[in-house]
Parts: sequence; C-alpha cells; structure tokens
Amino acid sequence: MTITRVLGIETSCDETSAAVVEYDGHTFSQRSLVILSQDVHRLFGGVVPEIASRQHLTALPPVVRAAMADAEADARVCDAIAVTNAPGLVGALLVGVHYAKALGLARGLPVLPVHHMEGHLFATALEHPDAEPPFTALLVSGGHTLLIDVAAWGEYRLLGRTRDDAAGEAFDKVAKLLGLPYPGGRPLEELARSGDPSRYRFARPMLKRSQRPEDADYYDLSFSGLKTAVLLAVREAEAAGTLEEARPHLARAFQDALVDTLVAKTHRAARQHGRQRIVLGGGVACNGALQAAMRAAARAPLAVFAPSPRLATDNAAMIAAVGAFRFRRGERGADTFSAHASMPLPGMLEADQRIAATR
Repeated sequence: MTITRVLGIETSCDETSAAVVEYDGHTFSQRSLVILSQDVHRLFGGVVPEIASRQHLTALPPVVRAAMADAEADARVCDAIAVTNAPGLVGALLVGVHYAKALGLARGLPVLPVHHMEGHLFATALEHPDAEPPFTALLVSGGHTLLIDVAAWGEYRLLGRTRDDAAGEAFDKVAKLLGLPYPGGRPLEELARSGDPSRYRFARPMLKRSQRPEDADYYDLSFSGLKTAVLLAVREAEAAGTLEEARPHLARAFQDALVDTLVAKTHRAARQHGRQRIVLGGGVACNGALQAAMRAAARAPLAVFAPSPRLATDNAAMIAAVGAFRFRRGERGADTFSAHASMPLPGMLEADQRIAATR
C-alpha cells in the first residue's frame, strides 16, 4: 500500500505550526505536530496583524525543524508540502506561503495551497477514522461559523453561516464585557460552570419552531443580538451594584443560548440531509458544553465527533491532511498561487443561491 507523506505549514493567524501527516488513501496518521502560540496578543486584547507576521518570521524555521525531527524524517522524504493560503491575515499567510515555496524549490517538492476552513473539516479524522463523509459539519471559530453538508472529501454544500459575529468572536466580546482575559472562550466556559441557568435567560437567536427548510434563516445564525442582550444585562447589573455576583450567571446564560442555537441548527441539517454523523471543527468545537449538548441531542445511529483541543485550534496537521488527500488525487499547486484574506472553500456548492465565499 502506497503511503503519502506531507509536511504541513499553518500561519493564518497567531499560531505558528508545522506537522507531518501520512495518508494511505483511507486513514490519516499524524507523525508529528508542533504549535507555537503567540501569547503577546493578550496584552492588546486581540491579534495585532503586524506582530503576528513578525513572530511567524522568527518562529517558522525552528518549528518546521522540530516537526521534522519529531517525525524522525527529513523534508527530502516527504512527497509534498501543504500550506495554508486562505483565509486569514494576509501578512501572516504570506510568511507561510513564501517559506513553503522556498523549501519546496530547495527540496524539489510540489507545494499545495490549502484552505484553512477545509483543514478544520479534516482535523477530526486525524483522531477519529470514522469521522469521514458523508456528514454534517459545524465549523465554529473566532472568524467563521459555517454549517456544511459534506457528501465526500472535496464535495461541500454550504447550508448556513453567521450573518454577523462568528461564535468565537461572540465568546471573546462577551468575555470582555464580563472582565475576562483574551481569548475569552475558555475563561468564559470555566466561569459559566458555576452559573445558575435559572438566573438569566437570553433568546435563542434566529431559532423558531415555525421555520421551514426553504426559509432563508432555517440554517443561518446570528449572534450580534445575543451579544447586545448580554451588554444590556451587564449594564443593569452594574447600575444595581451586583455585577460581580452576576458574572457566572450571565456567562452561563450566554453560553446556553449560543450552544442551544448551534445544536438545534446542526441537528436540523443532519436530519434534513439524512446524515448519520456530525463533525465539529474549529476552536469553539472544544467547548465542553457544546460537545455535551450536541451528543445529548443525538439519537442512534447518529454519532457526533469532535477534535481534541490541540486539533481544534489552528494547526498544521489538518493542513497536511488536506494536502495529502489532494496530492493523492493528482492535484498540484500552481507556481503563482498566493495568500488571500478571503476565498471560497474549494468544492463548495451554493445552497439556495446563497454566497458560498467565507469571510
């Protein structure tokens, strides 16, 4: 059996990552994964693009060397290099793209551009071989919230997306309102554990029992109104001098509203398209409340798969997996490919005439 070995490189935001993945045409095997996170952005309450790019310049060469050493391999024994080229911070992406191209030229290896969100579709399959198409995918991260029907690897149909804030962005903004550090997803989840779910209740945005599959909002999501509702509740608690006591209850109410909405929309999609698997991807996918609620709503034979926190975050293993799949089916990157802040997901079909490009 022929094994394809690919070096993956990821620099779309503030994680510098490299990995080696093998693929036999059926199963992905992670040989190594190195991720270096840029904690400096905590000082600014968000990612500073210029700082991110400069950090990647310094970190990428040793990170790649470490990934190759962990895999007990050398770039010469790889079949190809896969690198994230969209979407993301253009300056950060360019660091990875140019490094990958230079390494490929030096080693005589083809370089394949990979869409970051397609990487998140593949991430769970690195740990769970059964997380393979066909399935319903919920991709939830700081910049994207997408509901996708995956008929096969490379064949995707966009069902729904957020019309404003992404789920991860909503977590970060609400965390800031509650005085929590950036990034806010994990601190908010921890605070919510001690919250009383009966103290506050926020409406589940764009979720009504009367909605039908042909309605434009049947699968779409929106979190700006939920964020505003939390803001108003925070201001009311501040005025009453009870904010400190209310913080865990507000966190719990916000998380419950967001999770309930994501779960309901995802299960709608799985039922409507007859899928027996749900696959989660993206940084928010490692939220324990989301995973628990998604599994609690599932009835056999429906199965729910989620990545570990290490593979839920931005990482190069998922990029290498996509590259290995595309390499085996004969794809190669053009010499002229570059980085893009936004780009349609390859293989994405439009659903109900909605725009398929990710932001």
